[in-house]
Amino acid sequence: MRPRFVLIALLMLLMLLPSVHAQSNVVYVAKVDGMITGYTVDQFDRYISEAERNNAEAIIIELNTPGGRGDAMQAIVTRIQNAKVPVIIYVHPSGGMAASAGTYIALSSHLIAMTPGTVIGACRPILGYGQNGSIVEAPPKITNFYVAYIRELARMSGRNETLAEEFITKDRSVTPEEALKYGVIEVIATNVDELLQKADGMETKIPVAGKGKVTLHLKNARLVYIEPSFRDTVVKYITDPTIAYLLLNLGFIGLIFGFLTPGWHVPETVGAIMLVLGLIGLGYFGYSSAALILIVLAMIFFIAEALTPTFGLFTVAGVITFILGGIMLFSGNGGEYLVTGETYSILRIAIIVMAILLGLFFLFGAATVVKAHRKKPEAGREELVGEVGKVVEDLDPEGVVKLHGELWKAESKDGKSIPVGEKIRVVEVKGLTLIVERIEERREE
Repeated sequence: MRPRFVLIALLMLLMLLPSVHAQSNVVYVAKVDGMITGYTVDQFDRYISEAERNNAEAIIIELNTPGGRGDAMQAIVTRIQNAKVPVIIYVHPSGGMAASAGTYIALSSHLIAMTPGTVIGACRPILGYGQNGSIVEAPPKITNFYVAYIRELARMSGRNETLAEEFITKDRSVTPEEALKYGVIEVIATNVDELLQKADGMETKIPVAGKGKVTLHLKNARLVYIEPSFRDTVVKYITDPTIAYLLLNLGFIGLIFGFLTPGWHVPETVGAIMLVLGLIGLGYFGYSSAALILIVLAMIFFIAEALTPTFGLFTVAGVITFILGGIMLFSGNGGEYLVTGETYSILRIAIIVMAILLGLFFLFGAATVVKAHRKKPEAGREELVGEVGKVVEDLDPEGVVKLHGELWKAESKDGKSIPVGEKIRVVEVKGLTLIVERIEERREE
């Protein structure tokens, strides 16, 4: 009987194995479009982490970029090379490119695919652009570093080192057909389905973390698309160099115009928001850093509302920037958000409610307190001007008067004597001395 039970158990195990393999045969598909910035680092990390958590067969990242920042590119390369699932860079759609920093990212991946009509290459490093729009070339020291860097990426993946170097030294770009012919890419495919069919059975060009080089089982895989969030779409547009430049300049113009026309507050408010968006658009921040900048700006708006009440203008600006900052703060690594979708739904409501409550507090509460502190005291020295008192010690021309039950040193305005008992009116305050005049004389005039 015992051998029969063992045989039945083995048969059941064999029946379960295909289903386990089928469940793990999932391929994630994500899209990265636009400049390579600090936000792109967050995107790559989020997409790859999602595939890793779900033990995907691979993740395909559709890449279309003109390039971007070198430090962001290197962070992405490091993330790809330490990924626990194969990362396939797919230069897509037709008319797209993987230029400059995008080429390094592609060469660091486990497999490269391109859509007909795309290009890859042109990696010469630059320092930026001059005031006349001309390119500022990088010095030889930087260029030599990136030549060595791209050659090493090509060598590690068994791709064409010579052509990789020419991407920098000769600013060379190649089509999918040329890239495949010269051993830079592995697949040409018009869409993801064709990519899966052609890449099925291929071995990764670089090792997968903890697994070494693996054979891809992509045929009939179930596709799971990771769509860019609204935040990603907004960041894509403001990180465009032209838009970021315009935002910065319009922000400065708004601030200057606001300072030149005090009392209106609209230009400086709009200018401050544009300036911050322009700084964020430069791409030197990740999502969390950008969120903190927006929250700090919101606090400045709230305080400005309390100090210089603007009938709600600063409050509205503060509420908007606080909500944007709060939403961005809880986005980033490890999934669409740092918290689960259910928790984030509640958290998003809490962020909006908190923003509104802060706005109301600064609009009504703090503004009232500041106004009360700003209100001139009734017994203050400046408020004594115009008040009526009585002489208690002859003014000749100096003496003492009694005002609001208090004794004050006083001096006659015209230098004439004013006897005890006469009523006087304060016309000026000099330090602790009141300058006064006799009321009867004022009436006679």
